[in-house]
Formats: sequence, C-alpha cells, structure tokens
Amino acid sequence: MLLKDFYTLKDFEKASETKYVAHILLNKQHAIFQGHFPGNPVTPGVCMMQIIKNLTEQVVEQQLFLSKSSNVKFMALINPEENPDLRLELDIVQDDGQYKVKNVTTFGDTVALKLTNVYRRK
Repeated sequence: MLLKDFYTLKDFEKASETKYVAHILLNKQHAIFQGHFPGNPVTPGVCMMQIIKNLTEQVVEQQLFLSKSSNVKFMALINPEENPDLRLELDIVQDDGQYKVKNVTTFGDTVALKLTNVYRRK
C-alpha cells in the first residue's frame, strides 16, 4: 500500500448497484503532514486520489491504473487535525474494460473534493 498508515477505513458499504460509501479516519500523526505543511497540515490532493483508487480496487478486486481524470475540483482544504473523519461516495460503472468512478468527498456538511476518474486494469 502506497499510503501505509495514512488512514483507517472505518466503514465501507454498498449503497446501491453502483454506489459505495466509505468512512475513513486520517492519521494526523502521519509523516506526510510534517512537510505538507509544517504547523498547518493539509491533506495532499494526490493522497485523496490514491485513497479513491484503493477503494475502487477493493470493490472491483483488481489492480487498476489511472488512465484519465476530469472535473477534479478541490473545494475545501482537509486539515487532518480539524477534520480527520471523511466520507467518500463512489459511483463505479464498468464500461468496455474500464471503470469510471465519480467521487464526492465530504467532512461534515462540507464538500471537499469532487472528481471523475477512469481506471483500466493493470
């Protein structure tokens, strides 16, 4: 796992045929936050994208490669000291050997991230 000890998956449920909901807890003590940024930790966007990939791989039970990202919108900073509990909604649709994933990540009532990714099998 690329993000060893970065987060804990608290809950991961299938909400409908294509929709999944995950609740994660960020590890505010993780070394990434010492450098991003000292005294004002912010969860790197690339780490959020990796979490989404990890969750998608868990659902489809295959290793995946990110082939396209679109509509990536970072809408709020995720400070792990203030908002370590995140909710990730994933809508995963398989089409022609690829997986299209629409994600909305929130903490409380705040939308932090929206994106659409397309993955292919490794």
